Amino acid sequence: MLSYIVWSPKPYIVDLGFTELRWYGLLFALGFIISQQVMFYIFKKEGKKEKQVEVLTLYMVIATIIGARLGHVLFYEPARYLSNPLDILKIWEGGLASHGGAAGILIALYLFARKYNDISYLWILDRIVIVVAITGALIRTGNFMNSEIIGEPTDKAYGVVFGREVELRLNYLTSAIEDVEVEKIKSSNLIEGSLESSFDYPVKLIVSYNEKNKLEDVKKFSETQLLKKLQESNISQHVNFPKDAEFEYSQKGGFIYAITYGNGVPRHAAQLYEGISCLFIFLLLFYLWNKNRSGLADGRLFGIFLIACFGLRFLYEFIKENQVAFEDGLALNMGQWLSIPLVLAGFYFIFQSLKAEKRI
Repeated sequence: MLSYIVWSPKPYIVDLGFTELRWYGLLFALGFIISQQVMFYIFKKEGKKEKQVEVLTLYMVIATIIGARLGHVLFYEPARYLSNPLDILKIWEGGLASHGGAAGILIALYLFARKYNDISYLWILDRIVIVVAITGALIRTGNFMNSEIIGEPTDKAYGVVFGREVELRLNYLTSAIEDVEVEKIKSSNLIEGSLESSFDYPVKLIVSYNEKNKLEDVKKFSETQLLKKLQESNISQHVNFPKDAEFEYSQKGGFIYAITYGNGVPRHAAQLYEGISCLFIFLLLFYLWNKNRSGLADGRLFGIFLIACFGLRFLYEFIKENQVAFEDGLALNMGQWLSIPLVLAGFYFIFQSLKAEKRI
């Protein structure tokens, strides 16, 4: 009991009024900035020109965004976007697929390698996967900040209750609601015999109303419409609230607070698992490049990356929620089917690099 984490940060760093600076966007951009600096270092060590990195960065940014977006459109929701093609441009609404991003990068790097006589396709693939791994780690951290791509329920001590979805659903219920917070209840604050003390993963829901509303109206709304909303599946999959949940009310600082309690649903933080894995893949690839850059046969690092990244992706999908409904009827979900050929390709490139070494 009580071995769990409640995670519900705001997805933005600062609200500028006309727009928001979001964690996901910052981490996405930071991935490209760090990647460019690492590639500057790699190119310098291998006698290439800095200007080539600047061109490469442009290719990578465009290819990643277009590829990831089209990947999501084609692999996950083709019917929706084919019926509303302009929605494809609405990237800010979400919907990027890493497999599509991989396809976009492969095409862009082929075009990039054709521009330069001193850079082969496999040579640049071996170097680019080093920084793709660190960018992947930052993007998955951004997913975690957005409370998206969540895992299946778990009873492990590191399970995470994603309270942000609950907060979002309730914030838009009425303009009278100023703020919503989901918090973990400390064991020291549990009162023996209370309803919340009977929960395995007790959480507190705090709904703040503007004090301009009458207390009687707040009570009526909370105990009818709010309580009804709390029973919906998109909320109960994160926190289960009793159908007869009772509310506590208080007034302070210009707000009326309605407080109730529920039983959290801890889930695997699948985004962090992938993010941490990508970080270790980055460290491994950079170590192998730094130690053997003059002796590694072309394709070796690329093959290792494909096997490690998409092999782990295949396994992590078993503990992740499916992204779209049609995947529920599949033996393997879309992410797993798309990972299989990439893992097989990884073995092929490693095999070919070993053959090349023997010829040398």
